[in-house]
Amino acid sequence: MNLDQYLPVMIFLLIGIAVGVLPQVIGYILGPNRPDSAKNSPYECGFEAFGDARMKFDVRYYLIAILFILFDLETALLFPWAMTLKELGLFGFFIGLEIVTILTIGFVYMWIKGALDWE
Repeated sequence: MNLDQYLPVMIFLLIGIAVGVLPQVIGYILGPNRPDSAKNSPYECGFEAFGDARMKFDVRYYLIAILFILFDLETALLFPWAMTLKELGLFGFFIGLEIVTILTIGFVYMWIKGALDWE
């Protein structure tokens, strides 16, 4: 087995780890370390924390997050389509129009069902 092929990969990994770890180590070693009670106290909007940190989130929060990711990714796919529209021709235009129509129908459906309401 010839390991010479893996040498560039190993060098790349070592440099990547060094770029990520060395600045943190250097900052920890050279940085000032003067803890006091104010620095070590918990901070949350200027007053002591209250309530349980493991509270349950409303399901609507996750629904909005998933819908955002879905529409964000679908919209991001429209940019390459728009850049290659000349090469795609009329067929490509109708494919893009179909995607936009499906997204619009999905958005209207979510709006009617109240998935975007936060009350």
